[in-house]
Amino acid sequence: MQDERTQVLVVGGGMVGLSAAVFLAWHGVRPLLVERHAETLIHPRARGINARSVELFRQVGLEKTLFAQRGEGIVASDEDSSRMLVAESLASHDHDFVDLATGEAEGASPCEWCPIDQDRLEIALHGRAAELGAVIRFNTECEELTQDADGVTAVLYDRGTGERRTVRAAYAIAADGQRSPLRHALGIPVEGPGILLHTLSMVVEADIDAVLGGRRFGFAYLDKPEKGSVIFPHDGVKRWCFGVPYHPDQGETVEDYPEERCLELFRQAVGLPELTGRLIPQLPSDGTTVLPFVIGAHCAERFAEGRVFLAGDAARIVPPTGAFGGSTGIQDAHNLAWKLAAVLRGDAGEELLASYDAERRPVSEFTMEQAMAQMVGRTGNKAADVGGVQVHDWWSVILGYRYRSAAVLPEDDDDRPAYPPHLLTALPGTRAPHLPLERAGETVSTLDLYGPRFTLVAGAAGEAWEAAAARARETLGVDLDLYRMGRDVHDPLGHWAGRHGVKEDGAVLVRPDGFVAWRGTDATDADGRLTDALSRVLAVKR
Repeated sequence: MQDERTQVLVVGGGMVGLSAAVFLAWHGVRPLLVERHAETLIHPRARGINARSVELFRQVGLEKTLFAQRGEGIVASDEDSSRMLVAESLASHDHDFVDLATGEAEGASPCEWCPIDQDRLEIALHGRAAELGAVIRFNTECEELTQDADGVTAVLYDRGTGERRTVRAAYAIAADGQRSPLRHALGIPVEGPGILLHTLSMVVEADIDAVLGGRRFGFAYLDKPEKGSVIFPHDGVKRWCFGVPYHPDQGETVEDYPEERCLELFRQAVGLPELTGRLIPQLPSDGTTVLPFVIGAHCAERFAEGRVFLAGDAARIVPPTGAFGGSTGIQDAHNLAWKLAAVLRGDAGEELLASYDAERRPVSEFTMEQAMAQMVGRTGNKAADVGGVQVHDWWSVILGYRYRSAAVLPEDDDDRPAYPPHLLTALPGTRAPHLPLERAGETVSTLDLYGPRFTLVAGAAGEAWEAAAARARETLGVDLDLYRMGRDVHDPLGHWAGRHGVKEDGAVLVRPDGFVAWRGTDATDADGRLTDALSRVLAVKR
């Protein structure tokens, strides 16, 4: 007998685990999330989430929350947040500014980069997950997890009371970080270059206005005190996140870096020898001020084992250059959540879940390579140079990647990993393009049409798709949202059909994650084609 039952157990309460809890709960699945730490870390760890991740949080009602709290210290200063400074030290007159968001992307998304630190994002995610009904338990460790044909059983240890209890779930998500005890227990190896750099991370409170001279930046790559050092603003005023390499391979430990040594290294990075400051504790429970981090690159050989799925750093780690890592994990959670919800509701066959690995692992490998290429260019780290990588622009990496799996019905054999977002034309497997539309007198994005169910969007002459959608619902028992141009929504610029690669009587079938599953260029045999497409994508029998 199990002490408790849940539909999905999420192990790990960082950014990715909390995102999974939000997305699952939004889809009507009430997950149980456990996190071994007693509280969320207050160290920033990562800066910012890209526009694609903001699109996902927009879908679940979090976008306005993230940006509205800017004045309350939840979001770091966003001025010049995508500008990167490359210099010997902050005091150097010889420096370069590089814009993170390279490439053509005007009008590609209704959302923008959000310069929120990870600790503050996790506070917002925790609140939204709880609001939606997720059960979240800190100070709780998953000691053991076993699975059988019908589900998973976990032994949970309450680190506060010392009690153990078991929980039975249909599925589990391992979002337990780059060391991932669950991944190791499942026997899933990783592939890739491995560790590229060991760093120490801290928050320094100091007044460095004298050396900035009015310059603003989102991130600084510095050669002092050692190449690979970084500084970025925490509160945009007096607190700065500082990362510096250290060398455990040479016998160094965190204990070798007391506060005064750390402050001296910070002075070298800033270029002010007489600078005074202090370190801010990152773990209130014990006053820890300096945290070790590993910068590396690897990808799990597979993202699932039976009923257990890897997400975030448990699935892959990428260098921080490009700010891809955290957002890639958020997108893991979003991709997996709708699929688990569809299977648990009975709308899809379990075969759908195989598409998680088929889609997210190639995208992870592509993103890892892109981040490594950027790391070589910005820090000169030779260990990250894998050679022969075609560098794609930043917007293509975050918005233009393409899925290939049984949950997508392809039209071509183009093997490009990503496309410039302004060239996205609703090819199956790509993110549906953003266009401004009018609905009920308000301007919305095409992306706002895509909710927890599959969505069929038909052209102005696509009345045949209404009957097709009704037949698909009746035949497959799958609920389906339907919008028709000119009736339910309006296309004031007249661009919808052309941007989606269909005629005025065509239609596009979009998954809950905003990716195109299939499209009918015209209404020929609309009934049969739509039902066939849905049954194949969802792995259900007609």
